[in-house]
Amino acid sequence: MASFAAPFRRTDRFAPEQRKPVIGVLCSNRSLDGRAAQAVATRFVEPLVGLGGMAVLLVPAVPDAVDAIGFAHRLDGLLLTGACSNLDPSRYGGDGQPSRCDQGRDEVALHLAGRMIEAGRPVFGICRGLQELNVLFGGSLATDVGAAGHHREGDGGHGDVLDVDDLFDHHHDVEVDPDGLLAAAIGHGAHRVNSVHHQGIARVGAGLVVEARASDGLVEAVSAVPCGAPVIGVQWHPEWDAGSNPASRAFFRMMGAMVSGSAADRA
Repeated sequence: MASFAAPFRRTDRFAPEQRKPVIGVLCSNRSLDGRAAQAVATRFVEPLVGLGGMAVLLVPAVPDAVDAIGFAHRLDGLLLTGACSNLDPSRYGGDGQPSRCDQGRDEVALHLAGRMIEAGRPVFGICRGLQELNVLFGGSLATDVGAAGHHREGDGGHGDVLDVDDLFDHHHDVEVDPDGLLAAAIGHGAHRVNSVHHQGIARVGAGLVVEARASDGLVEAVSAVPCGAPVIGVQWHPEWDAGSNPASRAFFRMMGAMVSGSAADRA
């Protein structure tokens, strides 16, 4: 049997001076070339690394593949991403018919986020992720918020008709509460955000604080600090314009600081 003549030598590339905080990023179940696959848009990952200074581990939306307790004690934070699917109404006591659902995603998101929160790890939600957090805290969703500024006319549901650039080139204003966690990062008052959603919060979950609303009153951001670490969700997509929007950049820097704080507490 062949043996190594010299010990393995690390290069600078693989020997960072200190461990980066690690954030889990939840995937979705998708079909690629007719085959079942785990998928997450790269645009969610890039600002976590470039602005937040974090390392990323993708979490499959496959319940049997996820050890929620073990993951919660290994990850420093969790991001529930936006996705093309909707939560099953049965998850929040709704009476609507399931449409475009991802049962595996529902199960992993709610179970893992719950364990992360119990372990005192920060958890963040974007679009569908905000809705998942609201349901986790016992809230409910409106199955169709209508076209009152929350998605571009012609979008049958996350890009069924429009291409992705047209889909995200749709904006409205939100008012950020001056006393919340979000305001401390991006500033309070009016912010213009993109809007790409058909569902939204109906009843706010117990313990969640409303951080921002649209002009029609729809909840656009929530937060909580239930077990010593922050939980923050936004209905818009800051990852889409993080390269050019100062508020979006500040959002990911905030995430990085919070996850780094969680990693430091563990150390």
